[in-house]
Amino acid sequence: MGFDGLVVVSDPYLQRRFTQADLRALQAQYAALWDASPSGRLRMRDLPAAISSLRGATVSAKADAEKENNAPEPGPGPGLTDEEWASVLKAVARADERPHQDASFELFLRVYAEMQLRLKSAGAGAGGKKAAGGIARSSSSSAVAFLTAATTTLLHTISESEKASYVGHINAYLAEDPFLKSALPIDPATDHIFHVTKDGVLLCKLINLAVPGTIDERAINTKRVLNLWEKNENHTLCLNSAKAIGCTVVNIGTQDLAEGRPHLVLGLISQIIKIQLLADVNLKSTPQLVELVEDSKEMEELMSLSPEKILLRWMNFQLKKGGFQRTVTNFSSDIKDSEAYACLLNVLAPECSAKPSAMSVKDLLHRARLVLEHADRMGCKRYLTPKDIVGGLPNLNLAFVAHIFQKRNGLSKQMKQVSFVDGLSDDAQVSREERSFRLWINSLGISTYINNVFEDLRNGWVLLEVIDKIAPGSVNWKMANRPPIKLPFKKVENCNQVLKIGKELKFSLVNIAGNDIVQGNKKLILAFLWQLMRYNILQLLKNLRFHSNGKEITDIDILVWANKKVKDSGKHQSCMESFKDRSLSSGTFFLDLLSGVEPRVVNWSLVTKGEKDEEKQMNASYIISVARKLGCSIFLLPEDILEVNQKMMLTLTASIMYWYLKRPTSHSLDSENGSSCETSSITTSDDSASESSFDDNAAR
Repeated sequence: MGFDGLVVVSDPYLQRRFTQADLRALQAQYAALWDASPSGRLRMRDLPAAISSLRGATVSAKADAEKENNAPEPGPGPGLTDEEWASVLKAVARADERPHQDASFELFLRVYAEMQLRLKSAGAGAGGKKAAGGIARSSSSSAVAFLTAATTTLLHTISESEKASYVGHINAYLAEDPFLKSALPIDPATDHIFHVTKDGVLLCKLINLAVPGTIDERAINTKRVLNLWEKNENHTLCLNSAKAIGCTVVNIGTQDLAEGRPHLVLGLISQIIKIQLLADVNLKSTPQLVELVEDSKEMEELMSLSPEKILLRWMNFQLKKGGFQRTVTNFSSDIKDSEAYACLLNVLAPECSAKPSAMSVKDLLHRARLVLEHADRMGCKRYLTPKDIVGGLPNLNLAFVAHIFQKRNGLSKQMKQVSFVDGLSDDAQVSREERSFRLWINSLGISTYINNVFEDLRNGWVLLEVIDKIAPGSVNWKMANRPPIKLPFKKVENCNQVLKIGKELKFSLVNIAGNDIVQGNKKLILAFLWQLMRYNILQLLKNLRFHSNGKEITDIDILVWANKKVKDSGKHQSCMESFKDRSLSSGTFFLDLLSGVEPRVVNWSLVTKGEKDEEKQMNASYIISVARKLGCSIFLLPEDILEVNQKMMLTLTASIMYWYLKRPTSHSLDSENGSSCETSSITTSDDSASESSFDDNAAR
């Protein structure tokens, strides 16, 4: 069975060699080569020059400048001579493939794989020495950079220490889960973790552990033997929910999880656990962190910091109490000698110290061991070994410090009274909207990860990145100022360009100036972000030209489509008057819509009438998880449905519409008369035995 995003090649060698993330990235590169070809064709003999031109589009600004100054054009390929390229093509070409014929995707993959092998060999013989039968390549380092920037590395390795630590975390926190009891504990010395996660259930449970309530567990397929469709639904639910809590999953697909790709699964688990451990490292959850600041300027700085940076600031605050002379700036080299750990634990839990003290021994491994024994007496979990501390493993050291913070942060329970804290708290809706926009921006795969919309967007750079992602080519990067930006007018210049592009995109920008964004005006920033998000989803719908014929999509089009899908499914009484229709709070309409686009997805035995507040809450939670399970990337909360947040109602409906229209099915929509003709449907496996089977509407 094939699923969305799965790239299949007929050559088993290529299918084994490349991960799904690799294949998706390479497929995009291959398409770019076709698009860039002057003749409109990509032949085998064109590959060296074509790959060279692709590399030329990704080189640094410095290289671009050199090219503008009449620097020599790059050779026929990254780091390979003409003779070597000829050798590559000869090595990979099959008997029926000729230089003048179009290059298939699989031929491109074979050329790519062979080129990587040769560049790797060249890298091993770098330093000016000639390899046996070859030539030392002066440009091999830049070529390798180009290749690794384009895709994920093929030589994936995982840290056994990290794997053991994360498995220990899972064993400890999910041991009592009724469904997972039979699979736990997992042996950290084996790769069994990558088999246990193949049905998606454990990953979904782990997400709920990190941010409780993210997934309505009624939506998880949890029977003991799941078919391929049900596993894929779980993986889809997992990935969309992971995005909704702040994980970066740009290069991970459902097939990667189904195959148990170790580096991708472990990377996702690492992000989820990190979010869990850092959940309280913020002013909202731990207001006592106000102790770390002295004035309003420091408060603004603290609010803009990532949880990791806040944790470092907290650690240095405590170390200063203990008379520690150095400043810890990272979770790696600065704590390899365990001196900072020894001081921190003595400040936080002096009663748990013992002899010999950690600082009295010179052997680093012995000192690290004493530090961990001190932490054990505090009741802190071990996320690392003495060897990991001495080795400076940043992820595990971060996890260890975060757990120490959770267990005992050493901050005063008596909140100090400071005037500059007044007014920092947001109302519930502003806070929810900030969260939704932040998660949406981070899901786009831009280079900057944001932690606070109101602080991180003030220099204009992130907004330019977002605009460039959703409206490619609209940003004049030559006029943009790259962070760090110290001069305020440079920030204003960026924000002015943001607003200029917004006007070109026909946004409503009355009484807003670039300086309003620089000053962090929350109301205006949220209003602009809403227009960006709305533009993005409308453009996605418009680009489905088979359905829209390239016409602009409006809010009314989405409303009409939704009502028609519900009516066509036989629910003649269910209707949405507008995106602020108060009846939407019951959840009934959205459940009807989800069932209308995919009848098997809603388990009606779990649906309530939506009359009481508790029933509405249950329906809203279920709606969000079912939509994500289908494949909708959404960032709203149940409260948005309960309060009928007009913006979130539009994005939810539009996301369902987008998922439906881009399915690999053959159906057409006549926008003039609203008629719908569906000629095929998604083939599903037998679901009759599923515990989460989808009953007919009689249950309603």
